[in-house]
Amino acid sequence: MDINFNKNEDHNKLKLAELRKKLTQVKLGGGKKRIEKHHSKGKMTARERIDYLLDNETENIEIGAFAGEGMYEEHGGCPSGGVVVKIGYIQGKQCVVVANDATVKAGAWFPITGKKNLRAQEISIENKLPIIYLVDSAGVYLPMQDEIFPDKEHFGRIFRNNAVMSSMGITQISAVMGSCVAGGAYLPIMSDEAMIVDKTGSIFLAGSYLVKAAIGESIDNETLGGATTHSEVSGVTDYKAKNDKDALDKIKRIVGKIGDFEKAGFNRIEPKDPTENPKDIYGILPLSRGDQYDMLEIIKRLVDNSEFDQYKEGYGKTILTGYARINGWAVGIVANQRKVVKTKKGEMQFGGVIYSDSADKATRFIANCNQKKIPLVFLQDVTGFMVGSKSEHGGIIKDGAKMVNAVSNSVVPKFTIVVGNSYGAGNYAMCGKAYDPRLIVAWPSAELAVMSGNSAAKVLLQIEKASLEKNGEALDAQKEKALFDRIKQRYDNQISPYYAAARLWTDAIIDPLETRKWISMGIEASNHAPLEKQFNMGVLQV
Repeated sequence: MDINFNKNEDHNKLKLAELRKKLTQVKLGGGKKRIEKHHSKGKMTARERIDYLLDNETENIEIGAFAGEGMYEEHGGCPSGGVVVKIGYIQGKQCVVVANDATVKAGAWFPITGKKNLRAQEISIENKLPIIYLVDSAGVYLPMQDEIFPDKEHFGRIFRNNAVMSSMGITQISAVMGSCVAGGAYLPIMSDEAMIVDKTGSIFLAGSYLVKAAIGESIDNETLGGATTHSEVSGVTDYKAKNDKDALDKIKRIVGKIGDFEKAGFNRIEPKDPTENPKDIYGILPLSRGDQYDMLEIIKRLVDNSEFDQYKEGYGKTILTGYARINGWAVGIVANQRKVVKTKKGEMQFGGVIYSDSADKATRFIANCNQKKIPLVFLQDVTGFMVGSKSEHGGIIKDGAKMVNAVSNSVVPKFTIVVGNSYGAGNYAMCGKAYDPRLIVAWPSAELAVMSGNSAAKVLLQIEKASLEKNGEALDAQKEKALFDRIKQRYDNQISPYYAAARLWTDAIIDPLETRKWISMGIEASNHAPLEKQFNMGVLQV
């Protein structure tokens, strides 16, 4: 190992330590005092409920752990968006579980809460996975109601999805384990089956205070909408549970009786570990996002037996394409090569940049994977498409459009790993969030933006300088540097993987060593949903 490997390793392990520290804090939800108050009511926390529900000693993945990170400080914050979402196994069946975290603003819905719930339903719909809702919420967070209530991607879309999912035959089970008020009361009742926990669960369109104000009726909440009322009088719920664990046990028994599913038929054989040490990834990934490295060495540490059969190996070298297996599943990999390469014509091409030939190669490979019904894995470390007169005259826009077209119309499941840079149109061509990856995750080394912080700061500085000069103000070298540093710091904050994860542009930030697990569980989920369309790229400018 050389000195650079050791420096890289130290740097990336520090980033990993930062990730683990942040995750530990996030998992406290509203904090230790609120957790204790929650326990004093005889209730489990959202994470405790999910842990009890999922099968012991089985793998699970969490969606949106950093949702809302740093977004609502003036409102006291909203850790994990006030809701915990995991994909795991219940009685051996892969399911999506959604649990309101009542330690965060009594489980109230912030704008990011709605977006995260919709993401959970999207995963369930795309993969036809059963979804379990563990409800404990005070409803819409009223100070921000205008950002969560009326629009297509807001609160009401949840109930629309309940209805659509039911028509698709996707199992939905709800347990009301705390408050369930106003419009939120429709979610459990639009599920296939609903249960309510005695004494702690309640469902009503309006609570006792609002009933008193609206129609003058005096009634307590338990009589108005408690477990006995809805299980024995209204018939709104199907089961009454003694406590949280009793409700979760009932869910386990129901899920355990669900019949088998029709499979998509993705190819899988006995899994094999990589022969190259996956921990080497920490030393291969450079400190700086501008430095070069060989993406092929990363791939060898992610795939079974470290075997990667390259497609068009000698052509379009700034993108690596080829077939491999991950945890036994057959995959097609599209990855940005991050080292400078030399073409057959003797020309040098920059690593991380998409050229016409590499876009053409990727387009052909994506089409091949669709024809063979092989899921696609995108490894992003891309600065964008090549610019300049030579590229423009060579039709880079046309070739890039073909690649974007292929990604957009792909019918096999797609999975995106943001390894390093994810800039501009490169993010789109390499299956960014807008292009419907089944799952998209980032490593701690990731950066997502229109361009790098350094490039963006230079552009923004020129605009700022021009504006000041127009007003007769001049900048000396010292003031110019201070302005540049201030702009760059603001932009650098926005390209952080945590900024992206807070807004659900990615589903998670993960340890690189967890990549195989995420892809494997993602393909297993996808295998629940047979492909319903044929691959068709439509009209192309050839």
